Amino acid sequence: MMSRSSAPEPVTEVIDLASAWLPGRMAEVERRLEAQVAGWGRQLGGDATETLAAGGKRMRPLLVLLCAGPGGTVSAIRAATAIELVHMATLVHDDVLDAAPLRRGLPTVVASSGRQRAVATGDLLFSRAFAELAAGDEGEGESAASRQVALLARASVALARGELAQRRDAYETGVTVGRYLDRCMLKTASLFECACVIGAERPAGEQKDLTAFGCDIGLAFQLLDDVLDVLGPPERTGKARGTDLLDGTVTLPFIHARERDPGLAELDLRALDPTSAGEVCDRIIATGAPDLVRLEARERVAGAKRRLRGSGVRESELELLELVADGVVERYS
Repeated sequence: MMSRSSAPEPVTEVIDLASAWLPGRMAEVERRLEAQVAGWGRQLGGDATETLAAGGKRMRPLLVLLCAGPGGTVSAIRAATAIELVHMATLVHDDVLDAAPLRRGLPTVVASSGRQRAVATGDLLFSRAFAELAAGDEGEGESAASRQVALLARASVALARGELAQRRDAYETGVTVGRYLDRCMLKTASLFECACVIGAERPAGEQKDLTAFGCDIGLAFQLLDDVLDVLGPPERTGKARGTDLLDGTVTLPFIHARERDPGLAELDLRALDPTSAGEVCDRIIATGAPDLVRLEARERVAGAKRRLRGSGVRESELELLELVADGVVERYS
């Protein structure tokens, strides 16, 4: 759960500014998450509950609620819950594909319970996301639920396509910036985009602007995550430095570093072990590439804020969304 003490300063400002309504709705999202993962047996339910208990930034449900605004209905809370369940599911499945031992400093489901149970846990989380949307409450309206299901289904397909693209590019040191960004659009930005529009229906212009905002901050979020994978340390990231390299995933810091240190393109990523992956990270850092990527992420956030200021989003909502965008960057300052 995103606690006030662990949130970046701009996000704590959001909580303070929206204290009349936001904390209570985030607490309701948390309650619904707990309800959705409970009651599925000792093994499956236990793994799902541990996945939830491992915590998370809850950035996506926060965006759902903020974009729905203080007048948002219970359908926004359902959407926020469903978004986080899908996010959790993708993390569990990603860990299966990567054979990842740790996430957030704790053993992954695949490490503690095996591949079959981890796949089943991810499947459960996906199914509960759509069950949450489909359940509805009297008075919400069938069309609202149908719209939300369609939006989340489209984002889920994008997530799957992004994972396939990442698998296709595995261990390929010549991946281009364009391919990398396309992958990030699918694997990360698509769910941020969905979060910005799924909570409440808005005029077409506002919906388009919020979608673009979600895309930009989602891309910035991923860029900065990739920087952190190079910089570490493990006690901050909850995983070993160079985990992406060990998985054969080429990210933007590597791509930019490759331009300044051409020898990186000749590496056999399959031959890396934790020690040599750390050495490659040091080579990437020596080129200054992480600073370049961090600057690109900041520019994307700044652009997202500029575009949103020219939209029809109300000033009170605009301030909160800009603070969330700043929070994406502040996590890495």
